[in-house]
Amino acid sequence: LEEEMAEAATESHEDPSDETEDLGPLEPDDSGTFQQVTNLLNIMESESTKTDTKGAGFDMRKRLASVIITEKATTEPSVVMNALIRCLQVPEISTQRKVNIYNILQEIIQQEGELEERCVQRLVTIASKEMRDMLEMEGYMRAEVASDTLVALSRNHFSLVMYELQHHLKPLNLTEEFVIITLAKLANGNVFEFMPYMGITLATMFTMLRLANEAKMRQVICGAMETFCETVQFYLRHLEDSVYPVMTEDQFAVKLFPMYRYFVTVWLRNNNPEVKLGVIKSLKPMLSLLLPNDDLREQVYDYIPLLLAEYQGIGMHLPVLRQILEMSVITNSPVPQMQLHTIFTELHVQVCSRAPAQQQYSSQNLTEIVHCFIALARSYPKELMKFFLSQMEMSKEAVRVGTLALIRAVVSADEPKMNIRTIYLAVRVVKNTLSDTRSKVRMAILRIIGQLALSGFQDRIKGWGLKYVSVQLTLSTYKLTNRRDNFYQRDLEEKMVHKVTMDTVRIITSSVSGMTNEFWVRLLCYIMETDYTEALTPICVSLTNLAERQLHAKDEEANASKSRHVDLPAPQKLLARLLVLMSSPYKGEGRGIAMLNLLKTLSQSIAPSMADMWELEIPLLVKYLEGEMSRQRSLRCLCGSLPRLQGTHWVLVMWPEQRSSDALPLSLPPRQGFLYRALGFTLATGLEADKVEVLLLELLYKTDYSNDFDREGVILCFGLCARGQVKTVLGVLHDFEERIQESEQSWQIGAWRKDHPWRRETVKGALMVMYSCVASYCHPQMLLIHVDNPITAKIIHHYSSSCQDICLKLAFMKSVVQVTDAIKNIKDLEDFQFAQKATLTGIIMAIIKAEPTDSLVSPVRTMAMDALSYLSKLKPFYATEESSELMDISIHSVISLQPPGDSNESIKTLYTNALHALEQLMEGLMQRHLDPKGLQEMVHLLEKWILSEKEWEREKAVNLHLHLMKIYVQSVGVCIPLKLGQFGGLVGLIAPGTCDSHRKTRLASMDVLASLLDLHASQTCSSWGASKELELEKCKEDLQGSDMEKIFSISSRISKVACLQFNCDEVVSLVQKLCENFGAMDLQHDKASVTWICTFLQMRVKELEDKVPEILGAILAHLPVVDHREVRRLLIEGLLLLAHYHQETVLTALLRQPLPMESHLTEVWLAVAENVPFARTMLHALMGRLQARFTPRANAASKADIWRLAAVDPLMTLCTIHLLVERMDWDNRLLDLFPDLVYTLLLQLGSSQGPEAVSPVLKTWRLIHTGTLPEEVNLQRCARGVTIRSMQLLFRRLNSESLLCTLEEQGVWTLLESSSTFLQGVSQLARLCVQSPQGYYRQRLSELVLRGMASEALSCRISSTAVCMEFMSDPILHQEKLLKRAVLMLEKGAEQEDEVLRMLSLRALGNMALGAPRKVRQYRKLLLEKCLCSLRGPGVSTSVTSEGLEVLAKVLVELREGDLGSTFNAISEQCRAFFDNESELLRLKAFIVFGKLAQVVRISKKHFFKQEVKKAWVPLMLHCQDPCSDAAQACVATMFQCVHFWGWRALQSSADHSDAAAPKEMIGFQMTLCSVLTQKKPAVLYNFLLETMTYVKSNLSRIRIAACNLAGIIMKQMSAHYLKKLDFPALRNSLQELQLDSDPGVWRAALETLNILDTCSQQRLWASPEGNLLDVPLSFLPLK
Repeated sequence: LEEEMAEAATESHEDPSDETEDLGPLEPDDSGTFQQVTNLLNIMESESTKTDTKGAGFDMRKRLASVIITEKATTEPSVVMNALIRCLQVPEISTQRKVNIYNILQEIIQQEGELEERCVQRLVTIASKEMRDMLEMEGYMRAEVASDTLVALSRNHFSLVMYELQHHLKPLNLTEEFVIITLAKLANGNVFEFMPYMGITLATMFTMLRLANEAKMRQVICGAMETFCETVQFYLRHLEDSVYPVMTEDQFAVKLFPMYRYFVTVWLRNNNPEVKLGVIKSLKPMLSLLLPNDDLREQVYDYIPLLLAEYQGIGMHLPVLRQILEMSVITNSPVPQMQLHTIFTELHVQVCSRAPAQQQYSSQNLTEIVHCFIALARSYPKELMKFFLSQMEMSKEAVRVGTLALIRAVVSADEPKMNIRTIYLAVRVVKNTLSDTRSKVRMAILRIIGQLALSGFQDRIKGWGLKYVSVQLTLSTYKLTNRRDNFYQRDLEEKMVHKVTMDTVRIITSSVSGMTNEFWVRLLCYIMETDYTEALTPICVSLTNLAERQLHAKDEEANASKSRHVDLPAPQKLLARLLVLMSSPYKGEGRGIAMLNLLKTLSQSIAPSMADMWELEIPLLVKYLEGEMSRQRSLRCLCGSLPRLQGTHWVLVMWPEQRSSDALPLSLPPRQGFLYRALGFTLATGLEADKVEVLLLELLYKTDYSNDFDREGVILCFGLCARGQVKTVLGVLHDFEERIQESEQSWQIGAWRKDHPWRRETVKGALMVMYSCVASYCHPQMLLIHVDNPITAKIIHHYSSSCQDICLKLAFMKSVVQVTDAIKNIKDLEDFQFAQKATLTGIIMAIIKAEPTDSLVSPVRTMAMDALSYLSKLKPFYATEESSELMDISIHSVISLQPPGDSNESIKTLYTNALHALEQLMEGLMQRHLDPKGLQEMVHLLEKWILSEKEWEREKAVNLHLHLMKIYVQSVGVCIPLKLGQFGGLVGLIAPGTCDSHRKTRLASMDVLASLLDLHASQTCSSWGASKELELEKCKEDLQGSDMEKIFSISSRISKVACLQFNCDEVVSLVQKLCENFGAMDLQHDKASVTWICTFLQMRVKELEDKVPEILGAILAHLPVVDHREVRRLLIEGLLLLAHYHQETVLTALLRQPLPMESHLTEVWLAVAENVPFARTMLHALMGRLQARFTPRANAASKADIWRLAAVDPLMTLCTIHLLVERMDWDNRLLDLFPDLVYTLLLQLGSSQGPEAVSPVLKTWRLIHTGTLPEEVNLQRCARGVTIRSMQLLFRRLNSESLLCTLEEQGVWTLLESSSTFLQGVSQLARLCVQSPQGYYRQRLSELVLRGMASEALSCRISSTAVCMEFMSDPILHQEKLLKRAVLMLEKGAEQEDEVLRMLSLRALGNMALGAPRKVRQYRKLLLEKCLCSLRGPGVSTSVTSEGLEVLAKVLVELREGDLGSTFNAISEQCRAFFDNESELLRLKAFIVFGKLAQVVRISKKHFFKQEVKKAWVPLMLHCQDPCSDAAQACVATMFQCVHFWGWRALQSSADHSDAAAPKEMIGFQMTLCSVLTQKKPAVLYNFLLETMTYVKSNLSRIRIAACNLAGIIMKQMSAHYLKKLDFPALRNSLQELQLDSDPGVWRAALETLNILDTCSQQRLWASPEGNLLDVPLSFLPLK
């Protein structure tokens, strides 16, 4: 960054900007500086535009540029200043640039101090002009910084700046607003320098007031005046520091008063509130200067009515009025009395009346009004109180309340306090309203009384004040205790009165000394009488304060005598009252502490003998209560003091007396319960056992068991007594049971108390609870002895022998809880085994099962679960199976209950207690199995309820799950990590609950999820920061809405946060769990599940390579059960997402699904087809799977390779390709995939063309076929059918009707279906593709074909070569520069052993002469070599040889004689060898090739070929009669092409005029040839005859006939010389053998030839010795 700045600063050699051309000449040394400054300013301006979007980095660059300029100014201040000033003068400069320049100038000015005067003058002029040219918002910014620059200059160049400003401040001329603003700034920053100009400035500004009509200008002037006045005040306070001529305060006041008058009379009436606010703010400092002046003060007072008149509009000028009034007090010059009533009235009415909404004053304004009245009270107390009294006589509540509030404010005035005279007048006003019974008036009077006490005027409230307070205390208490239902508002007001009364009592008792006995007695009697217990705490506190103040008064003896001789209540009643109240010490706000403190204070009056003990014990009890310790301890301490009072007899007598006493107004049960408790404590402490036994038996017999409080009191008494008398208590109970069992009817009749008949079940229930209560209170060692028998045994006996109604069940549960709790509280249990645990558990489980699951009418199941909770903590502990059974029964009993309505509070309480009991039971049972297995078992029990269709069952199950999770996290934490996959399963179960339709279930699910995430993060030490927790909290808040779409979005956000905490194994278990629960609930649950699945897959898909098979298995297994289309669509999208990243694995899994293809699998592929880009990718992969069969199988290096190389059913792959091609968008013609697909499908067809073996049976296959299929279908035939149909679909996508018609017309599809015609079909298809005008796919197809030709699979090579064969006949391979590759591949194919491949390769090589004839010569050596190999190789088949000859025929057309070289001889010899071959095709091809050779021969091979023609001539002449017409025609054509090699024109002429097709013409040609040979080459003719005779044994009958005929012709033309050389017998034998030939034509021809032979034989005999006849041909001799 610094380098960049330095570079910008050193760009001083560049030309200055065009914008600076007209700004005057620069100094010689200034040009570089100016350019540097300009460059740095450019950086600052560019960075300013980026700061808003780029952050603090760019602001630092801007600041650095500014620092560079400022530092340069330290060495050359004038040069830098001039450069900056010059930059300011550049035309059309931006606002930001100007602001930057001014800011830099201000820094330089502050840094350098005094500057060059010429430079300063220029800057002042420019800044002044800038400041005054304010046109718009940006202009305001420029004016503001220009103003600040002038103020900065004024510190060292004040005169120049002040001169410039005063120059533009002219009388009667409204100047620009920033001139005034700058003057105010100058005054504030240069107080003493500005003072000489203050007078002229104020005078000039006064002349502008009439011209300032705009609100903005008026605000500016007001603000300036405020600053000027504050400056003057500062000047006057520091007058001794001034060196200028002194200007007095009066002089300033005289100059300011005209401004004040104009502001008040004119501008204050302006309707603009901002102007009014500006005026008011300026008036306050002005008044500080005006009011001290005696002459001006009166004039200021004259304007008070005007202020009051304006006051009715707004209250912003209240501080002004307050200042005037307070100043009048300070200067002891009160406002004129004639204005008092107006001031009183205007201010008072605003306090006491309900003004309209727009006139409602703020608390600040009300405070100002109060201060105004306080100031008035100091000046005119009598007049003000007289006014208040007149207002109180109006009897309006609002007026009275407002007036009393003002009186209270006057009383509470701070220093100096109000004088006694004012207070006296105020009390008189208050006393006149004491009879008013309205609540607000009463509260106002009480507050005044309290304020008088607080302000030190306690003597003014004695008598009337204290009496009024005590009356109001009694009155409000009475009204509150006798409230009515229909007077809610009145009750609220009375509560407020009572609260204010109690506050007043507290104030009086804490501050008033010498309190009268009457008030003391009233408060003490109030405690004894009132039923309104909420007032007891403050009254007790007040009484304690009073008592303490009286006991510590100066005159201790007098005060003590007064306190002791007060007419107090009876000590016993007072003590009983206090003890009963203290039995509930936590009720109310600190009632117990207040009672104890009062008891301690009054101890000498109540029980002097206990004073010392209470002095020690009560502070301890107070300490316990403040720390919220056990109430039992406080009661034990209090009850322990009872025996000290009057012994045991006093306690026993006190109980019945208190039961019948009406002295205390409290309700009976709490008091009676306390006395039963006291009796139990007393009996347990050391009394003789026989006396206790008698007392207890009497208590049992006399108790009314139908009275709940009596029954519970006796039970408690027995329990407390068992602390010290356990054997006695058990004995009494046993004795009582035996006595009442003497007669069964004793249960129905009253024995001693006829008015209280017993009920059998009630007594049994009481006895059960008594036994349990005894267990609760007895000594631990005694409990272990008696707990099994008799305590628990008796409880079981009484329950089993009863009718087991609800009351008895409740008693039984209560007993079990108390007994087990007592055992559990024993510290040293060691190995104690509770023998009755199994029996109790069985009874309780039976009770829970018997409870109805659809209603809740009693707390039976709640108490049963509580009992089980306590039992679970005792040995022997429940086994795992027992715990699960207990939890299952309890969960079913509670969760199935429907929540109660809001109307029935009792049922709601039962319902809440049942849920709490279930939580406690689950928690207790879980404590024994705090490990992952135990947690999983708990969740498993809750799972069916979490997935319930009833929302209340789900809510309870999830809440219970949350409770258990909290317990597990707190207890286990990181100690025992969850099992692998368990975390994902737990989250998968609860995650869909975040989208539950029920809000509470959603929130609880969210809490469970957060707990699981916290647990997992702590156990795995993963990064779980505060940001994620905050995000989850935000999501939880958002879940409280009702818009389900937003809720699903929030759930997705939650899943994104949670996803980061999962490893791959947990992701798998999560997906499996989510899939398992599909269909378990409603649509929302399924949508939530699939939302989580998709979110996890989106975020973690790249990491799940090894887990994809498991995830796919889970999704595919459960996809069929998903009914809703949207959910299935989302699941399928998840599959496709997996396929995007793990294509091979997903593809293998899908393709390995068994046929027939299920509907859900079809739907997956249809979804793939809808996504065209992805479908194309999948097609590539599917093609790869099919093509992989034709490549060598590689070894897998990874799991991905395993799935990529896994074997799949090709039929499934073909079906999938067909489905995709059929269902993809038909607008997409798949042109880029067309060649690959066609090629792949052709390879597939080629691989299935072998002999059809027995294949598996496909029973139902409906993907392609729509009709009924046979029961058994061959898989290969099906595969071929699917393949061909797929190809048909592909060609239809080309939108070429002509091509489709041609394919159908030529039967290409039929050819492809049959193995015998497959290659023909391939060739035909390839030929049509080549010939198609839409041949844009030919290049790619050519490349694929060449690649397939290199495959190791024979079928692939054959199919590819078949296509290549057709491509070689077209220029495409040559045009695409693929010919060389093709030729090389074909060369290899021609060397293969497979006959078909070799034949196709040769044919393709031969087609080069059609597709690339010019390249034949280039590859002639290869072509000729492969052809020759096909002709003479060992074991070469006829078809291969025939194909080689065919290739030679094509190639020779494009070659010359010199191109053949030595192969010419070999070809000629090989052709002659095939003339007599049994294969018609070989003979045909050989004749054609020999004819082509004849056409190629030129000079160099002419001699050789002549000899070849001679050698081939006999076969040629004979095969002109070849049984194969095509061969015969080819032979004739070749023979005539070779005639010219004889060199005889006669033969050529005969050949030109002969018709090869006519036998007679051929005979004529043969005769001519023989004749010529006789004349010119008789030896050749002789050899011809010998060679011809070898053909009489040919396998072809036509050749044998032709040989006989040709032999006869030769014999006729042969000279006698050569006839003599013939072996006539041998010839005759050969011809005679032909007489036996099966063909008549043969033996006829043989007979004719035999005749000719005989004739020749005679000729030889007739020949003369001279040999005259020997040279005459036989044809010239007469024949027989």
